[in-house]
Amino acid sequence: MAGRLTADAGGARETLGNLWALAGLPGSVVERLALTGEGPLLPTSFHVGVAAQSTIGAAALAASFVSSTRGGPASAVHLDMHDAERECTGYFELNGAVPSAWAPLSGLYPCRDGFVRIHANFDHHRDGALALLGLGGDASRYDKDDVVRALGDWNAEDFETAAAERGLVVSAARSFDEWDAGPHARAAATLPLFSIERIGDAPPMDLPAGEAGAPLDGIRVLDLTRILAGPTCGRVLAAYGADVLLINGPHLPNIDAIADTSRGKRSAQLDLREAAERAQLESLARGAHVFVEGYRSGGIAELGFSPQALATMRPGIVTLSLSAYGPIGPWSARRGFDSLVQTATGFNHAEGRAAGKDRPRALPVQMLDYGAGFLMAFGAQAALVRQQHEGGSWHVRVSLLQVANWLRSLGRVDDNFSGERPELKTRCENYPSNFGELRAVPHAARIEDLVPSNGGSWRPGTHDPVWA
Repeated sequence: MAGRLTADAGGARETLGNLWALAGLPGSVVERLALTGEGPLLPTSFHVGVAAQSTIGAAALAASFVSSTRGGPASAVHLDMHDAERECTGYFELNGAVPSAWAPLSGLYPCRDGFVRIHANFDHHRDGALALLGLGGDASRYDKDDVVRALGDWNAEDFETAAAERGLVVSAARSFDEWDAGPHARAAATLPLFSIERIGDAPPMDLPAGEAGAPLDGIRVLDLTRILAGPTCGRVLAAYGADVLLINGPHLPNIDAIADTSRGKRSAQLDLREAAERAQLESLARGAHVFVEGYRSGGIAELGFSPQALATMRPGIVTLSLSAYGPIGPWSARRGFDSLVQTATGFNHAEGRAAGKDRPRALPVQMLDYGAGFLMAFGAQAALVRQQHEGGSWHVRVSLLQVANWLRSLGRVDDNFSGERPELKTRCENYPSNFGELRAVPHAARIEDLVPSNGGSWRPGTHDPVWA
């Protein structure tokens, strides 16, 4: 798709135009888009600004397009590159403090022949990694120095493989060349950035009449996602007026970022291990227009909610599936998070070398997560438009790996590590919440005649699992 681009709004416009064409939408709509800003805000050797502005812009422009197809105004969309980058920081405050994004044992570690990244934000992942290293018992007994000593006897890829066999989340650090030579990279290279596929026949769904200025008013979205990418999709759709119902499992852990990613949604709980509660989810699905899932590959399908099953329950539904490494290849079922995909695919190695360091360095933001989330929101709306014009049930696929490949394709930025991270505190707005006093960076895109929803953020189980 996109080649090497200039790091300005022109580059973002070209990139967004490619996204728009890939979704099968009319190119004339892109004329509604007003992009501003140039030059990277964040210290990185990759075009994070172009990626942020083009994906956020695509989601916002799709909302404007949905509005016009529902009899609303064909509103212009305005988006500044630096505001887009700020949104991708995921910055928020709870009760005046900034929650840590990482658990104490999460991070990058040296081993015998390189580096590995361990994701330990969830206790079961942390405890599993410690057990694999021979560090059993009470996790509070150990610190990072203990992990470093235990990893000294391991080769990076051997530890990665052993962890994957146990369902843990660990990545060995590779260069781009090392990743490209592997079997999964070769398999996934055939995939597009995202796909929008018709998976069944159905007449166009009857959509409720939307309120003026709310492009997605009346659109019901079931959000079965966790952590960052999938929840970001739901948050964006809520900002444009959708009725987004987040479904959590009462037995599943969450991270602090749920306070930020839940903005605008209602939040309920269902234990899908129980037949009666799966029946409740089925009832909700029969009234939904969009179903978003981002659990481990095949996890929701095993419970009876595959895209094909959902298309039978609710003909005309749009389903979205998020994965770490895509639907094909030897790693297709492997668990992963943004930080791990960065490490495995060469980004950390490349970023470290660009910064003049002898160890891998992470991107300054979780760009794979946020890029995937905004693309999911874009894909959901594009599929809704196509459903209204063509009928059918639709399936949208996005993976962190394909976002990584796309970001890499945008080229590199030279000499961009001297600046400081942007000031974010003064950019925050207040949001109603029962997590505590919540302040967060607002949605960056501005659609004329629309004020993005300032809906609250609510703890799981605050609401009943029913449509409003």
